[in-house]
Amino acid sequence: MNRHELIQTPAGDARITWHRAKDPALVLALSHGAGGGVDARDLVALATALPPLGIDVALVEQPWRVAGKKVAPAPKTLDAGWRAVWPAVAERGLPVVAGGRSAGARVACRTAAELGAHAVLALSFPLHPPGKPEKSRAEELLGTGVPTLVVQGGNDPFGKPEEFPEGDHRLVEVPFADHGFAVPKRAPLTQDDALGVITDGVGPWLRALRE
Repeated sequence: MNRHELIQTPAGDARITWHRAKDPALVLALSHGAGGGVDARDLVALATALPPLGIDVALVEQPWRVAGKKVAPAPKTLDAGWRAVWPAVAERGLPVVAGGRSAGARVACRTAAELGAHAVLALSFPLHPPGKPEKSRAEELLGTGVPTLVVQGGNDPFGKPEEFPEGDHRLVEVPFADHGFAVPKRAPLTQDDALGVITDGVGPWLRALRE
């Protein structure tokens, strides 16, 4: 049974939904993007697939979502909320992988080194605003200082896989998928196939981190 936990932060209460493994070896803490919540298809797929592999998944709702607001606050406020949640996801003494989708991925990248994250999982990293490749956020991704896995849709307007710079990170492409990992009906893979690409890419990478 999933457990919900409210955490006080400087920006208001955040909420963790725990998806527990029977005998966990590490924790994956995942936050949402600026346009949605922890019910995003990729977050739900990972929260379902990873606990049987011995990985606790903590889905983190930022305070603005818990408060029912529709617009995400400034990056520094998102970072403050994430920092305040960190002790709760790390309290069992297991290695913690910081992760998130879109804006949540940026938060994980920006704070990984200072929080002592074991690694970073960046889902749909927004490399740049749509149509504005000159406004690159690559520095955040390249500066994590820890093993980093990017999972990116092949048709993501915030940055296609081929746009990503060389670096220490690994990249898994979800063919034909957009920023929300949705695939068009005409694509040669189904929506379930696309989610399988995500879980099949993330699961082995996380297991390797435990070795």
